Amino acid sequence: MYSAPLAERYVSGVAREIHSWLETKEAAASDNVDLEPDRIKVDTIYFGGGTPSLLSPAQLRTLLTAVRSRFNVGHDVEITMEMNPGTVTPETLLSFRELGVNRASFGAQTFDDAELARLGRSHTAADTRRTFSQLRDAGFENVSFDLIAGLPGQSLDGWQRNLDEAFALRPEHLSFYLLEVHQGTPLAEHISRGLQPKADEDLAAEMYEVMLERAGDAGYRHYEISNLSLPGFESRHNTKYWTGAPYFGFGCSAHSYDGAFRRWANERDIVRYLELIETDHSAVVDDTKLTDSDRQAEAVFLGLRMMQGLSLSGYQRLFGIDLSAEHENDLASFREAGLIECNGDRLKLTRAGALLSNEVFAAFV
Repeated sequence: MYSAPLAERYVSGVAREIHSWLETKEAAASDNVDLEPDRIKVDTIYFGGGTPSLLSPAQLRTLLTAVRSRFNVGHDVEITMEMNPGTVTPETLLSFRELGVNRASFGAQTFDDAELARLGRSHTAADTRRTFSQLRDAGFENVSFDLIAGLPGQSLDGWQRNLDEAFALRPEHLSFYLLEVHQGTPLAEHISRGLQPKADEDLAAEMYEVMLERAGDAGYRHYEISNLSLPGFESRHNTKYWTGAPYFGFGCSAHSYDGAFRRWANERDIVRYLELIETDHSAVVDDTKLTDSDRQAEAVFLGLRMMQGLSLSGYQRLFGIDLSAEHENDLASFREAGLIECNGDRLKLTRAGALLSNEVFAAFV
């Protein structure tokens, strides 16, 4: 937990970065996004990373004022705030809603307290239920939370109970993930020492299927590999990442993309980030020019993440390449394995392909 003075300094630093954005050489160097106008139009704003819901209403107002002063923010803007269950109060949520935040996203993970403890999470299932209720009371009509399948020791019956709870709450958006165990984490160490069982991949796949079946019955649409929504509540902001739209990030570790050839990223260390912003007005430490092969690979694996699939004619117009001919053998193998299908101009993952998407994507990277 950072000190209050450092948090205040950080908010001021992010606001300064936003105000000076077009003056930085990194942004001005782009030849693929129209940076000429002072106020580029944006229709989504996303507060993520860390726990942005710990911002005070005054700090949030500072950041939103900076954004509105530098960008042309649409009247129907989607403003999302990530939060951890149990870290918000009814009063704070009301203030956030009054300031324009109209979408909330939080990590439920599971409604089983024992599973949450094994994951090392600080919240409980009761915190999740209470946070959801507080969001509704504060007027949030677009709420998303996530669930994780394949947890060590998790049973199919336990997963069904998670789904019972989730669909009873009926959030507008649900994200779901199969557990990934990363080296160096406490969970990885516990599994290696035999303190927790290894994840059962076949069971996790069954959980994935059950999730999709029940979600469909409940009126949710599976629109991206790991995301479901009620009609009209797809994440507008995250869809920009998957469709290759430009986005601009501010703050520690923030990433940006010009929509075509360049990606750039900010300093990860908060103190160093502030030093750079306060002296140079820019904290960009990594600036990457994408090669043609980079762009082609990204267009495929990002496009296939969307369940509507990738437009083959659109890919050919963009790169001058017939993807079906270029990867004829790979695509034939994937079709035979039931991982992809081609409906007219659309190349799509099947449900089985969505579950094994990394194997498909590897052919194009």
